[in-house]
Amino acid sequence: MKMLSPEVGGWYKDLETHELFEVVAWDPSTLSIEAQFLGGEVTEYDLDAWRQLKLNYAEPPEDWRSPFELDDEDGADPDAPLHPEDWNNPLSMIEPDTMYGVEDL
Repeated sequence: MKMLSPEVGGWYKDLETHELFEVVAWDPSTLSIEAQFLGGEVTEYDLDAWRQLKLNYAEPPEDWRSPFELDDEDGADPDAPLHPEDWNNPLSMIEPDTMYGVEDL
């Protein structure tokens, strides 16, 4: 069986355990691969252990966000009107003399 290259953001199915997981980190300098399973557990493989896995590429499951307690309501609604209270505040029109985080050289 051909070894699949670890791709960050790629989903894989372990053919022996039938578990789905996503590669969340791949460090070529240390040859380590970090994977997160559908249930939320995180594990790390070294390259030798990765080569021994029997894997197939997989599509991300529809409910992959459920272990992280995310749903569609967590995102901002692009159709919702914005009503910032300080748009009409004259103090919001004053520009500061300095920019925070920027130093003069």
